[in-house]
Parts: sequence; C-alpha cells; structure tokens
Amino acid sequence: MAHYDELETRDSEAREKALASALPAAIARAKAAPALAELLREVDPAAVTDRAALARLPVIRKAGLSAAQKALPPLGGYATRALTEFDHVFQSPGPIYEPGRVNGDWWRLGRFLHASGVGRGDIVQNCFGYHLTPAGMMFESGARAVGATVLPAGTGQTDLQVRAAVDIGTTCYAGTPDFLKVILDRADETGEVLAIRKAVVGGGALFPSLRQLYADRGIVTRQCYATADLGNIAYETEALEGMIVDEGVIVEIVRPGTGDPVPEGEVGEVLVTTLNPDYPLIRFATGDLSAVLAGTSPCGRTNMRVKGWMGRADQTTKIKGMFVRPEQVAALVSRHPDVARARVIAERQGEMDVMTVQLETAQDGAERFEPSVIDTLKLKGRIQIVPPGSLPNDGKVIEDRRSYD
Repeated sequence: MAHYDELETRDSEAREKALASALPAAIARAKAAPALAELLREVDPAAVTDRAALARLPVIRKAGLSAAQKALPPLGGYATRALTEFDHVFQSPGPIYEPGRVNGDWWRLGRFLHASGVGRGDIVQNCFGYHLTPAGMMFESGARAVGATVLPAGTGQTDLQVRAAVDIGTTCYAGTPDFLKVILDRADETGEVLAIRKAVVGGGALFPSLRQLYADRGIVTRQCYATADLGNIAYETEALEGMIVDEGVIVEIVRPGTGDPVPEGEVGEVLVTTLNPDYPLIRFATGDLSAVLAGTSPCGRTNMRVKGWMGRADQTTKIKGMFVRPEQVAALVSRHPDVARARVIAERQGEMDVMTVQLETAQDGAERFEPSVIDTLKLKGRIQIVPPGSLPNDGKVIEDRRSYD
C-alpha cells in the first residue's frame, strides 16, 4: 500500500532536521496563548531545536488544564484563537472543553484510516458519539480526508445500526472495539449479512481475542491511540508491531509524575507535544503508560514506534470507552457515611468490559447504591457489598484485571 505522504518514510536525519525547524516555530506560536505565554515565560523559542531541549520544558497536566479552564473559561488560555474562530467546541468528562475545526483533518485521523486501507469507495459507519464529545467528528474528519463516505451513526440503537449497514452496504466500521461485536451479533440474530470488511477502532483496548474474532469473520481491524485534546497520537499499520507515532506530534516517554525521559524500552508516562498551531499543547501529560519499541517498522514508516496503551500512570482506567478516575470513587464514598472504602474492578466477560464496584459497609442492599454509582462513575456496574476491613490495604481504588497481552 502506498504511504499517506513522504513524511512517513523520512530517514532519521531528515526528521530531526525538520524537528529543529518546527519546534522553535511551535513554541513561538504557543506563546501567543495566554496560559502558555506564562508557562513558557523564560523560554527562548529559538533555543528549543531538539528533543533534549524540549525535555527541559515544563509539563502540562490535565488537572492543570482543568483548573485553568475554571479560572479562564472555556479553554483556559491554552488556545491561540478566540473560541468563536473555531468551528466546534466539545465537552469531555471532567468537564474539559476542547476546540475543533472542520477543515484540514484537524485531528489527523486521515493518516490512520489510510494505513488501515480505508479510502474512496468505502462507506464508514461512524459509531463514535457526536453528542458533546469530539470522537465522532474526529473520525468523520479523518474519513473525509481519505475520500470515504460517512454514515454518522453515533452510539447505541443496535437494530437501526444493523438496518443501515445492510441497506447502504457499509464496508468499514468506526467506533469502540466492543460495539462492533454487538452489531454483528444482532445481525446474526436477525439473519442479516453485513458487508463490513474493515474496522478502525479507538476509545478502548482492542484485546487480541476480539481482534481474532473479527478476523475470523473476514474483518481487518486496526486501532489508533488518540485523545480529544491531542488528536491522533499513534496508530497501527499492517505490520502490527506496536504503533507508529503520528507525524503531527512529538512523543516522549517519561518517568511517571516527572518530565524526565526514560531509556528506550522502559515503560513510562506518555507526554505529547502537538504541532497544531491553533491548540499547541506542549509536553502534555496523557496519564497513559507506554514504551518505545526499538527499530523501524517493517511497513516502511520510519517514525518512532510505541507499544501502545499499557495502562495508566495513575489509577484512572478506561471502562466501556469512558474514563473512571480515583476522584470519582472518592466522591462515591463521600456520599455514603456507612461506606468505609470502595474499589472499582474492570474485567472482561464475553468480549465486553464489565465493571464491579465493591463497597465496604456493614449495611445490606446493594441496589440502594446504584443511583450513586451511575451518577458519580457515569457507568452502570455490578455492586458488591463486602465486609468492613476486607478490601486490600494497597492504596488502590481502581483495579484493572484485564489482560493486554
């Protein structure tokens, strides 16, 4: 397959030379945003010409971005444009607000879709949400960049999803890894035959067993690593050896809680600097864990490879495509004086995420806690009452028991 553009196959010398030019311009542009001007007050953009110089700059954390947005709504002074100069503004859980633009594949998903074999002649059933959060628009923008036709299907409504896929001849699914199986199972139950042969997924881990299940049905599945703040960070190719870092960002792997790069191959927190001139986040801490893979991908793309998502640097965990954070668990406990501690457990059953909420309390009646669980965690889950003192004293409030091997 032809590559998306010549940037993907540059040698390391050409890439670093381009970086030496792009970084000073990106830092200078970033200083047009009030919050970044303050953060980078003593930084000379002309001196930031390589990764070593970048590694000396401060780290931006989501908590800091959230606090800035509360102090200076809605974007916290991190954008170089006024809100009214953007085409969209989105709200992610937190809440955190992110800007977006329609033109130019603003989130850079086109490169990923091209690497997945999606292009002109494909009909993409986009099952990412279009309501408040940006994932739907992110994938639509990428599909339009490669010339594919989009059905803006959104989430849920399984019967309508199946009907639409049959009637229009959907060839590619876009959405979270799990929901495709829901659609396929419903099609089987109703005797419908779908033409889906490609799947581009994100928003949750693509487990090997699920990838194989789709492969057994003739569906080639690829995943990307993208966020609402940063757009596409890295993506799979036909090589299926880790993920290739997108050409529009600079990725660092650092020791969690610091900005210090770790040796190649060591697991650390992912920091991303985006070269987006409208929303130029510098050394933005994703909270995700990954590691650099040595060598070059057999697919011919020469940029850095990372192993993909390997968990969270903190205990924040994505379940059913939604982040569950330690502060949410604390809020749940604070609502109920008779609950001493709580623990959220993420597991897999039947190729689906399952959330169990264990509550330490002497009271009976798990059902009475259900409204609080849904309100604070934003997800439905099993509620298990456990005796006082029975949860492990290990500091964990969120435990991910899913295997990523």
